[in-house]
Amino acid sequence: MTSLFTRRAAVASVLALCGALSLSACGKTISIGDSSAPASSAPASPLASASPSSTASAQGAGNSALQVVDSTAQDNGLSGTGGTVVGAAVQETPPKWVQLSAVTSAPLNAPHLININQASLYRFDADTAGSGQSACNDACAVKWPPVTVQEGGNVYLAGVDPKQVGAFRRQDGQVQITVGGRPLYRFSGDTKPGDLNGQGLDGKWFAAGPKGEKVTQ
Repeated sequence: MTSLFTRRAAVASVLALCGALSLSACGKTISIGDSSAPASSAPASPLASASPSSTASAQGAGNSALQVVDSTAQDNGLSGTGGTVVGAAVQETPPKWVQLSAVTSAPLNAPHLININQASLYRFDADTAGSGQSACNDACAVKWPPVTVQEGGNVYLAGVDPKQVGAFRRQDGQVQITVGGRPLYRFSGDTKPGDLNGQGLDGKWFAAGPKGEKVTQ
């Protein structure tokens, strides 16, 4: 209970800070790279309502764009989860928007990422940063659901630099979000806010930091 309370307090602190900065928030538009190539990025308007960049279509057939917004969903008048599922539930349809927040909570002493439902987000050592690919597919992706978003959707941030955020198209066609070039995942064994049951599993899965770095303690 103490860990969960600490986590919620940390989230509240981050959101309050972002709210204070919302008037000067900035963001960018990112094109969705194919799984065979790294994603590219381009500057964009800070407004969450900005239209997806038309330059995205020039990157390849079927590509679309995401808006990365340097403020929270709440700051932009949104409530709810955007469609992000809770706990171990299967993400049958990509959410309309995703929020990434950096928090510090026991047992980890360094900032790590959570989603709007306060589910811990992980990185996989088998992935190569900046490759625009995931090494976790099929059965692996059932155990470690990728953090996905609808094409043309928004990614809201709290304590994460927009420059660190990217996206690519997975082998199954879904759009997966990256931080620091690293694909992000949930763990199906985490059932409630604050769980970190995937931490250190197989010596390859670790909490993801706000720059995509491995958080081990």
